[in-house]
Amino acid sequence: MKFLFINGVNLNMTGRREKGVYGTQTLEEINRDIAAHFKGDECHFFQSNIEGEICTAIHTADCDAIILNAGAFTHYSYAIRDAISSVDIPVVEVHMSNVHARDEFRHTSVISAVCNGVVAGFGKNSYILAAESFKL
Repeated sequence: MKFLFINGVNLNMTGRREKGVYGTQTLEEINRDIAAHFKGDECHFFQSNIEGEICTAIHTADCDAIILNAGAFTHYSYAIRDAISSVDIPVVEVHMSNVHARDEFRHTSVISAVCNGVVAGFGKNSYILAAESFKL
């Protein structure tokens, strides 16, 4: 399979910020672990703090599935929601932390309704579990 892993706002700071929530591995290290897990598949990675760039990545994706951790954009980006709705590629929403055990504003996702599923709370393994769901 061909996967596109998209990470949104502030996820470039993974491993450096809120280590108790997101762990100590950098996003680059996490991406390497994901690629190693899926060594028989194609894994492509994209990260941006800019909402429009994430929309463009979704619009132009050439893959079988998108694994999307939109970060804080999850809670208010109707633009990303519309981008997901505009493509015929299945998308799974991912969160490393259990968003339901955190601030109340994190309990609401505007993108969940247009995604195939949601995986949250398993750290970097959330990405792996999401991608594995397409191989069942």
